[in-house]
Parts: sequence; C-alpha cells; structure tokens
Amino acid sequence: MTSKQRVGAALHKQPVDRVPIFMWFHPDTAVTLSGLLEIPLLAVAEAMGNDVRQTWVNNNYAMEGVVHERDGESHLDWWGITWEKQHGFNQISGFPLAGAPREEVLAYQFPKQRREDLLALMAPVVRDSRDFFIGCDVSPCVFEMYWRLRGMEDAMTDIGADPELADEMFRRCADFAIELGTAACDRFPLDWYWTGDDVAGQRCLMLSPKTWRALIKPHLQRVIAVGKSRGLPVAYHCCGALRPILPDLVEIGVDILNPIQSNCPGMDALELKREYGRDLAFMGGVDTQHLLPNASAAEVQRATEDLIGGMTADGGGYILAASHTISPETPIENIFAMYEAAGIGRAEIFDRAAAIRARTPGMVRQA
Repeated sequence: MTSKQRVGAALHKQPVDRVPIFMWFHPDTAVTLSGLLEIPLLAVAEAMGNDVRQTWVNNNYAMEGVVHERDGESHLDWWGITWEKQHGFNQISGFPLAGAPREEVLAYQFPKQRREDLLALMAPVVRDSRDFFIGCDVSPCVFEMYWRLRGMEDAMTDIGADPELADEMFRRCADFAIELGTAACDRFPLDWYWTGDDVAGQRCLMLSPKTWRALIKPHLQRVIAVGKSRGLPVAYHCCGALRPILPDLVEIGVDILNPIQSNCPGMDALELKREYGRDLAFMGGVDTQHLLPNASAAEVQRATEDLIGGMTADGGGYILAASHTISPETPIENIFAMYEAAGIGRAEIFDRAAAIRARTPGMVRQA
C-alpha cells in the first residue's frame, strides 16, 4: 500500500498492511537520528516511515517551523510575537498585546498581507501528494491564538472581566484561520484538514466546560466547518485532559483526535477508544513522559503492541503517534522498539536511509 492508501484505509477501518504512522521528533532527537542514519535532517520523517506529509500555514509555523541553533536565539514573527529558543523549543518571550488597553487590542491587525507567504509553505508538501497523505495545519485556531497575542494572564482576565472583548478577539482569531484554511482547501489536494487549540493542562481544562462552550466552541465550529464543507476528515489537536469536551468535539465535526496524553485524567487511550471509537479515529497515545524515556526496549515494544492492538480492535481508526514530540532523553533503542511494534524493523529504516543518501549526494549529514 502507499502511505496515502494506508492512512485512508485506517481512517475508514479497512484492512491495512501495517498501522499508519505520523511521528513527531524533538529537534535534538531529529538531529541524533539524522546523524545515525547519515541523512539530511529534513529526511528523517521519511526514513522513519511517516505516512503523512503536513505543514503549518498559521502561527504554529512561527513556533515549529523557524529553527534556531542555540538556546537564547530569538525571532519576531509576522503576528508581532517574540519567540526564543529555550531547552530546544521556541517559547514566547514577548506578547504584542500584553498589558494593552481595550482599544489597542481591538485595533490589532492579523498579518493578512502574509497570506501568500504562509500558503507557500505547502509547496514542498504537495509534491508528495501522489503517494502520501496530505494535511494542512491551520492552528492555533481560537483560544490558543489569542493568548499568544495577549499573554495567558491578560487573556484569562478578559474572559472573566470583559467577555465581549474576548469573544470578539476569539472571532477574529478564528476568522484568520478560516481565511487560511479556505484558501488551502481551494488550492491544494488535501486528504485531511488539521485544526488545533490547546485548552487543557495536565490535570484539567484551562477553562470551565461552560465557558469553553460559550466562548470557544462556536468559533472552533466555524473553523472545522471549512474542512467538513469540502468532505475532508477533520483532525483536532489538544494536549492534556480534555475529556469533558469530547462530546462537543464530536458534535461540531471532529473526526480524528490527537495526541491522547494517556497519563492525564480521563485520557486513557483504550478507554477513549471504547467510548468514542464509533465517532472518532485517534492519533497518538505512546507516552513520552514515562514510557519512552525510562522503560526498557522490551517494555516499550510490548506497551506499543498492546496500544496498537487495543486501538485497532474494531478494524482500524488509529494512527500510531507519540503523545508529544519524542524527547532527546529517549534511548534510540526505545525508538526502534516502538517502530518494531508497528511492523517497521531497524533494517527497513536503514534501507530507506540508504535510498535517501543515494538520491541526495553531497547532503549526507546535516547537524
């Protein structure tokens, strides 16, 4: 099967030759794998068997797509947000609307003049559209986009003290995601439409379910409607303990849930599969906090095999992925053990790496 066929069949609970994979690696982990496999950094996902090709066309590009070499390096994005590399990740160090008065918040303009630059990020992705499953990520969509502009403290204060302002800004955040998503759907051969809005922490939602339903849900539904109107499956990313709003997500059209942090309350992957498996497909569930960095290779392989078995017991509806990016503390043997459980052995990975080297002479390694 091609990757496109494999993911499509899994989402429809049809037979597949192996479980599809969409794995995300911490930048430092990707560098380690690049060196081990002697391939360019950008080819690591291909060598490791990822079946999905996808990129960001909204503010997640500023977080994930701009790479700095050293901690402390920073950049100012097109939204006016300052990012600084800290412990291997880009973190926000400057919020453009923090402390701003109401009228200044309402005067803020999204970077619509950069729409074509953002959409152009899809060009290398769609070159693989014949064989790979193609996605476009329009997140962050509502709440998460606003707090990146306003700062978490001011955003939460707005929700409590000035909900009309919060609602208006949530609307504008969603409108920009909709503009980007509509253009992407019109222009590119997408296989799914990727949304996201982190609204949960490790223990519970950041907002009460009532507040989320009143202020966030209507705007998120509008974003999701773009993909649904094109007949595309819609994926939704939210870390943490979001169990209380899962029925709402199903109601507004989410088809695939990611990343399933099973060690959060109410988020056990197999329990979610039993309760929501008729309505949702799942992507994620391999624990990156405890299992992958700390267990033995045998334990990782056994746990991954159990996860795949349980998540596909009804015939499919599952894409193997970790519950977060795979950290640099993860032993390489544990990464290979996880892939072994998915039916991809070390030899297959190294064979793919050899093929990549053969077609990219002079670009064997990128640190």
